[in-house]
Amino acid sequence: MKGVSQNQSQASSAPRSGESIRCERLVRYLGEGEGRVHVLREVSFSAAPSTVTAIVGPSGCGKSTLLYLLGLLDRPEGGEIWIGGKNLATASDEQRTQTRNEHIGFVFQFHFLMLEFTALENVMIPMRKLGRLSVAQMTDRAKMLLEAVGLGAKTHRLATHLSGGEQQRVAIARALANQPSILLADEPTGNLDVKNSTVVFDLMTRLAREHGQAIVLVTHNPDIAQRCDLVRPMRDGVFV
Repeated sequence: MKGVSQNQSQASSAPRSGESIRCERLVRYLGEGEGRVHVLREVSFSAAPSTVTAIVGPSGCGKSTLLYLLGLLDRPEGGEIWIGGKNLATASDEQRTQTRNEHIGFVFQFHFLMLEFTALENVMIPMRKLGRLSVAQMTDRAKMLLEAVGLGAKTHRLATHLSGGEQQRVAIARALANQPSILLADEPTGNLDVKNSTVVFDLMTRLAREHGQAIVLVTHNPDIAQRCDLVRPMRDGVFV
């Protein structure tokens, strides 16, 4: 998959068959006045189910900015973001929040667990937000996911009593809680040693592939990038 060139037709394009997410000609500026920076320059991108795509490049090239736009955590100045057959770039905050809860899972460099909660309670948080399952169903699913990441024996352990690698595995289970179609990861192994980086990457990709999720990850780790299905280098706000 080569992506979409900047010279492609300006016609709007919803995700094609076999694409979980697609963006067209995204533009993003940061800052104000003389400090205003053109971070993304009409970037187009798509990701397919069961495929792991790495976005790589030097710091400041726009990788994380693109990821936050794809995750509907930020809004572009121009362009389109198609998820579930809808263009969410200009959708209401309510629509974007609902789509994020239903379709997108996040894994960040820092796990962002609720430290006063147990592993089980942390994994249940996204399910409580979505509000589609009973407490018993949420509990069963959280236990199943923790078992899948090798923490079945630590479901009731507080996050503060888990190692760094274990906390990141809980974060993966939490990201998969609502069975999202898209998993976005920003330096998911950046805080881990080599052994735990391998464990976390293998778990995340295996579980997502088994359930047909598209994975888009930002990484500076060449070993991680090399193990992805596709690698998209960025520089100065464009794919190269």
